[in-house]
Amino acid sequence: MRIGKMLTAAALLLGASVTPAVADSSPSASPSGDSAAPTSAGTSYRTATEIEQGQQATASASTGDYLYWSFPADAGQRPTVKATVKLPSTSRSGAQTWQLDVYDGLRRRQACQYGTQTRTAAQGASSVDLACTLRTVRAWSEPWADDPLPGTYYVRLTAVDLGAADLGLPVSTELRVDSKEIGGWAAVDGSLAQPLVPGIATTSQEEETSSESDAAVLSSLKPDDGWASGWWSDRWVWTAIGGILAALAGIGGYALTRGSGRPSRVPQGY
Repeated sequence: MRIGKMLTAAALLLGASVTPAVADSSPSASPSGDSAAPTSAGTSYRTATEIEQGQQATASASTGDYLYWSFPADAGQRPTVKATVKLPSTSRSGAQTWQLDVYDGLRRRQACQYGTQTRTAAQGASSVDLACTLRTVRAWSEPWADDPLPGTYYVRLTAVDLGAADLGLPVSTELRVDSKEIGGWAAVDGSLAQPLVPGIATTSQEEETSSESDAAVLSSLKPDDGWASGWWSDRWVWTAIGGILAALAGIGGYALTRGSGRPSRVPQGY
């Protein structure tokens, strides 16, 4: 009877732990609608247009321009960048190849886990769609590794192969970034002292010297619940459940093997 009660309690605890795991796998919520979506793009890293995850950014440009956006990504997120280039209706001299690249806060080009980041549009095509899903952002990594780390990420969109006659033709672009929260299986020990955000080192130094000085901030966007928000994960829940199940298994094994005690017919001393 006692063993049955213990197994029932373990099953209830195990069922309760499923809820946070399911929540971690859902896409991140869209930001509040009070901030207008950007309608332009930058032309370099320093002038990259900041966008929040879940926003639909648009921009008008000329074929051959380099378009830059930036967005924040925290530990435990797997960002997906999607871009649509609407090509001009006027006749073009030939096919065009467009490419979508993503760089981290150290301006290291990040490989796409899946998605088509380079695509060729036929001469008569009206648009071209590009996508890049990054690897899961890690809270910490070795200095020599090229793992995605928390901080600002840059998106660059441009045509990499087109005829000279097509340079300068007007195009319109749409860009959106969404992230999927990955569970505790992707969590690692350790964390960065500061996220890879431009200007954060200068900001920290000025805050230490004078709280009234204007900090030099080159990037103002950050996750809604702050950086390093991935310190909690369902790995803690599964670890606790594993410890409880191990303790219950030990108690159950002892109860099954200890017997009923000393038989009454065995005299003392034996």
